[in-house]
Amino acid sequence: MKCTTGRGGVRSVAMAAALTVLTACTSSEPSPKPENDRAATSEFLPALRLAERSTDRAESARVRSTTVMGTQLSVEADGALDWGSALTGTLTITYTGGTTADTMRGLGITSMEARYLSDAYYARMGDAFAEKAGGKHWLRYVYDDLEALGGGGANFADQMRNTTPNQSVKLLLDCEDVRKVGAETVNGQPTTHYSGTVEVSDVADAELRQQLEGAGVTTQTVDIWVDDQDLLVKKVEKGRMATGELTQTAYYSDYGVRVSVQKPPAGDTEDFKELLKQQGALGNTP
Repeated sequence: MKCTTGRGGVRSVAMAAALTVLTACTSSEPSPKPENDRAATSEFLPALRLAERSTDRAESARVRSTTVMGTQLSVEADGALDWGSALTGTLTITYTGGTTADTMRGLGITSMEARYLSDAYYARMGDAFAEKAGGKHWLRYVYDDLEALGGGGANFADQMRNTTPNQSVKLLLDCEDVRKVGAETVNGQPTTHYSGTVEVSDVADAELRQQLEGAGVTTQTVDIWVDDQDLLVKKVEKGRMATGELTQTAYYSDYGVRVSVQKPPAGDTEDFKELLKQQGALGNTP
């Protein structure tokens, strides 16, 4: 790949794309707690456990989400995901604000297509980026290679492999103050609304706790809406980071939808790790 723009420009856009695709699809997942944890005393535990199992077993759904990460990034995502054996799917991601979006718009990128496969995801950067970066439209991010991002790269890869709607229910099960808000209508469907707040210091997964604390998050609120088939149809997660408030709202529908994903053409794809090596970010890493 021969770049015709500055080293920092291509690299920063590639890094920004990595952040965007992960942000649009990522949900925090604490590891399971013992059956005698605090949430086990909640009268709503059976209903939440049923929602977790039902949503997990559905294995696929259409997804529509909005994510805001302080002043850094805000995006909208729309598509379908399958989590049967491994996370696969396709999302169209639209930049709506933040400094990362400004970076992308600087190269004429206002939205992109993200394709998730079992070992990597692909981001279509568009014609404007291709003109400045050797003619290739797609960037390939191997999950294991995301450690090259430093700090949270490995965590991002783990989260990508575990991104399913039922993860929000798992997070709510770690909350001390789980409560039933009541019956509400979401997109014309009758649902039951549950809410709670999880203290990051109480999260059992040490790696996740360290990640959240590193971002300056001390508490996270979780709200979910469950329909009469015990399926999650909406979630809202909020927390505060060092760069501002993190908020993600997602809607799920058409559970069980067939999801088909094709790998982009090899001749039109550049590997993220190779790009960083050529840009001097990874030195002579094999």
